[in-house]
Amino acid sequence: MSHLDEEVLKEAETREQTHDIYNEEGAVSAEFLAGVQQAIAEKDTAYLREEVANLHESELGDVIEALDYDSRPELVRLLGDEFDLTALTEVDEAIRLDIIESLPSEQLVSALSALDSDDAVYILEDLGDEEREDILAKLPFTERIRLTRSLDYPESSAGRRMQTEFVAVPPFWTVGQTIDYMREDDDLPDSFSQIFVVDPTFRLLGAVDLDSILRTKRQVKIEAIMRETNHPIDAELDQEEAAQVFEQYDLLSAAVVDNNGRLVGVLTIDDVVDVIHEEAEEDIKRLGGVGDEELSDNVVRAVRSRFGWLLINMGTAFMSASVIGLFDESIGKMIALAVLMPVVASMGGNAGTQTMTVTVRALATRDLDIYNAARIIRREAGVGLFNGVVFALLIALVAGYWFDNPQLGGVVAAAMIINMFAAAMAGILIPLLLDRAGADPAISSSVFVTTTTDVIGFFSFLGIATWWFNI
Repeated sequence: MSHLDEEVLKEAETREQTHDIYNEEGAVSAEFLAGVQQAIAEKDTAYLREEVANLHESELGDVIEALDYDSRPELVRLLGDEFDLTALTEVDEAIRLDIIESLPSEQLVSALSALDSDDAVYILEDLGDEEREDILAKLPFTERIRLTRSLDYPESSAGRRMQTEFVAVPPFWTVGQTIDYMREDDDLPDSFSQIFVVDPTFRLLGAVDLDSILRTKRQVKIEAIMRETNHPIDAELDQEEAAQVFEQYDLLSAAVVDNNGRLVGVLTIDDVVDVIHEEAEEDIKRLGGVGDEELSDNVVRAVRSRFGWLLINMGTAFMSASVIGLFDESIGKMIALAVLMPVVASMGGNAGTQTMTVTVRALATRDLDIYNAARIIRREAGVGLFNGVVFALLIALVAGYWFDNPQLGGVVAAAMIINMFAAAMAGILIPLLLDRAGADPAISSSVFVTTTTDVIGFFSFLGIATWWFNI
């Protein structure tokens, strides 16, 4: 049976098993999980190798996350060399580290040797320096050099995400020589869609798609059919910027080059999809002030992740409280102010968060820049003003009827317009200013926007009420 036939058969078996792995909600089914748990408890390696070892890496990752803490490393130990270490790239970092720490170094080294370089780097970069160096020292020389080179690139760069397995040929080779090389060399990547053309110093000259190879006669030289490489990516380029290149030019793969233009790897669309997912998840977490927290983190890690921003929020809350303190006599004389002021602040906070979320995401995707910033600011100002007027009329009617005081309704309406407009401006200007200052707007914007809307909401409402009612 050929290698291709084996792959097709394995995929067919995986598709059959998928029906039993997940329930209707898409989670790992209780029946399948119970069977795996029982097999682990009974050390039934035959069952595990039949039902678990052949799962797709993403499915195996789901199963690992669904297992309890003690069963995870035991599953890996029982499967031995049949455990696909690629599955660890699909689980939370805390789970991955727990499993890696429980593995014998010999098994880990053997498994890493079988992985694509990008997956091996993904696992190694989470380890401590000493542990990583110990594992790298046990790898074959060629693999050690390749992985070390990737790890030397900055974290979250294209060089960290690239595969160092690629096909490169000189321009003077013929199509026939290239085809024979691909048929005979056992060290080529498992799958690839293009062949890169390099000079003797490995400087990138161009690329040839496989379909061009198949459509060209054997005696034709590669340089005659090669094309200029589509948007080669610098190895030190941030992975998010590399993903934007893929999105802009609809790439399936791209050459990765060093500062001298030499080919060092290839970035593929599957890696880019992971990067997009990671960056979106990171932005969402930062907007919520939870850092890099994951569901598998224990209480201590979760507290450490959230505590800092909660402390900052407490400090900004005292700023809002100090504004209220300026008008304590007014509130004491007119209790209705205490009832209505949270409404003004809350509406402003929500409006500011809406604008801020859109702005931060637009900055991350580079849809918002210096060329269209003025137009977007005007748009958000219009949205804030319109919403302020509409909700001002609504709250004026409610407050005036509730407290039988039309003047109070007018006061709260005026404060609502001011705060909704201020919220829209804060929601877009604060992220823009932070981005211009070189700070990540996803990290800091939420605190500043909320504080701004609270302070302006309280001050405008209580200030107008104090002046109007002369209290």
